[in-house]
Amino acid sequence: MRGREMTLSFPPFTKAVVWLLGINTAVFLALSAFGTAPVKDWVELYLGLVPSMTVFHFAIWQIVTYSFVHFAFWHWFGNMLGIWMFGASFESSWGMRRFLELFFAGVIGAALTTIVFAFAHILSTPATVTIGASGGVFAILMAFGMVFGENEIMMIPFPFLIKAKYFVLILIVVTVAFAIGDRGGVAYLAHLGGLFFGYLYVKFAPARGISGRFSLSEWYYGLNNSYYRWKRRRAAKKFEVYMRKHDRDVHFDEHGNYVPPDDDTRKGNGGSKSGWVN
Repeated sequence: MRGREMTLSFPPFTKAVVWLLGINTAVFLALSAFGTAPVKDWVELYLGLVPSMTVFHFAIWQIVTYSFVHFAFWHWFGNMLGIWMFGASFESSWGMRRFLELFFAGVIGAALTTIVFAFAHILSTPATVTIGASGGVFAILMAFGMVFGENEIMMIPFPFLIKAKYFVLILIVVTVAFAIGDRGGVAYLAHLGGLFFGYLYVKFAPARGISGRFSLSEWYYGLNNSYYRWKRRRAAKKFEVYMRKHDRDVHFDEHGNYVPPDDDTRKGNGGSKSGWVN
């Protein structure tokens, strides 16, 4: 799936993109209007990603909620622009479910990467706070470079075009360089985590998406069918026992299907087995 006919100029506002933009914008405006210092401290501690809180206090929700928290305008604006400009292309091509899977794979993967490096005391500590949707955005950027790599992107504000795959390659090199240089530390670790998990999702996720392959309805019907097959085998065993008590032998196979007796001596049909006739 290459999608060379796609363009990044004024992409549509697709459903999932609108929801992500709306939630992030609502939180950003609320924090801008009512975010006093105590409120912001509380939001960082309980809704941001704080590895020590996530691990020791079981604040598991932080691996998702941190991605909806932005305090600075340009941080919020850059992430929203990335979700819209690149995410809308994916949602239009892949559908809402798979696009959201990709986004949250990046968000959660970036959180896990940050936590691991924090406890290893590499560029951060378990008390360091991470906020923002950059992990999800970088997963989208990585996926875009892999799937729509031949598409050309305008390098705003520079007046030239570059193929998406080269843009993502430059992005990776710059991100690694900043991470090694400890400029922004944990934020760049989250970016690298988003890039890595975006790659994993595109490379290994099923064509129908993870939730499509392991959907709740398929699991339910599979379990339901297994239950009825077990009931049929159990009933067959009970019937065999009942018939033996009445001096008759009947047999069922391992699936609970009736096995007809061999009637070759009575029918004279060359040893064939008789069965039910409809």
